[in-house]
Amino acid sequence: MTAKMAASIVEHGEDAFRKLFKFYKRRNPPPDFSEVIHFSKPCNDKVFAYELNSTPISEGDVSKAGLRPVKDWRAFGLHGYPGFIFISNPFLPGSQQYWVKQCLKIYPQKPNVCNLDMHMSSVETENIWEKSIEVIRKKGCGKREPKTLLEKLRWVTLGYHYDWNSKTYSPDHYTPFPKELHSLSHKVAAACGFPGFNAEAGILNYYRSDSSLGIHVDESELDHTRPLFSFSFGQTAVFLLGGTKREDRPTAMFMNSGDIMVMSGPSRLLYHAVPCIVPAGNVLPPDLGQRLETEAQDDNLIQSVSEEDWDVCSWYLQTSRVNVTVRQVLASGQTFPSSQASHLSTDSCEKSEEGTQKNKKRKSESGYEHDT
Repeated sequence: MTAKMAASIVEHGEDAFRKLFKFYKRRNPPPDFSEVIHFSKPCNDKVFAYELNSTPISEGDVSKAGLRPVKDWRAFGLHGYPGFIFISNPFLPGSQQYWVKQCLKIYPQKPNVCNLDMHMSSVETENIWEKSIEVIRKKGCGKREPKTLLEKLRWVTLGYHYDWNSKTYSPDHYTPFPKELHSLSHKVAAACGFPGFNAEAGILNYYRSDSSLGIHVDESELDHTRPLFSFSFGQTAVFLLGGTKREDRPTAMFMNSGDIMVMSGPSRLLYHAVPCIVPAGNVLPPDLGQRLETEAQDDNLIQSVSEEDWDVCSWYLQTSRVNVTVRQVLASGQTFPSSQASHLSTDSCEKSEEGTQKNKKRKSESGYEHDT
């Protein structure tokens, strides 16, 4: 079935989103990606250039976060999706490596919370990186090694920790939000016309080559007037952006390493999903192979990654993708409802579309699927 045939099938009818999700999730035969929007070479009548505001932030400030001058960013919007902004890899050469290392080595550390905490003691998950790297370095030596904790990682929460069961945030479930990630988000927000954005919660999703993320809406934040920011690193994924109803046919687009998506205004509460990771044959995306051109200064947010650490990161990203979503939970001056309960759940978040015994899949806690 071609992409055009798939489009005709899902143009009308019940749950058009789910039908296109299944089309791109299919493995045999593989889907036709010819109608997926590629923002690095946009030639689709749905795409238009989006003008950002470079006035609020100096070139020096954005470079400290590993970003190019805002005037050089390539930003796009989509007709029919007001408030949606796509920024095609605005990172300086080599700077993505720092953010990847943070996602794999630093952010999974305690007191942050991850999916492994649901089934393991805090002692067992205390240092996922250190407990994984020795096994990872032995892989490929002919001996089959079991999966490391790093390979079993599916999600990590930062700041206000999301409760997957009640789908709420709580003032009792909070750890300090990473300053460098807050600064990065604040700078991107200012360039997109959202000054004063306060990063209060983060969800990191770790996708293996067989992972997907089910259809859902991010509506748990108490303030929906503030945008949601999504940062992608590693292998390319297909992202589906739909409407306010599951009957609305979604638009498919590629997310490449370094790309940033902004969901604001009317697009803030739209259905969306990730049906598949696009295999690249165990090859690292070219931008991730670049090292920092100059040595980072002490006041820079980003710092050089050691070759030892990057060997592990690059091995992981040859078959995987990391996505970071950053949210503001509360409006300025807003507080949590007094009845807000605090309890860490062992249940799943957004329910994946294909989690039945019939297709012999198993799910992790965050709505992912991966083959058994």
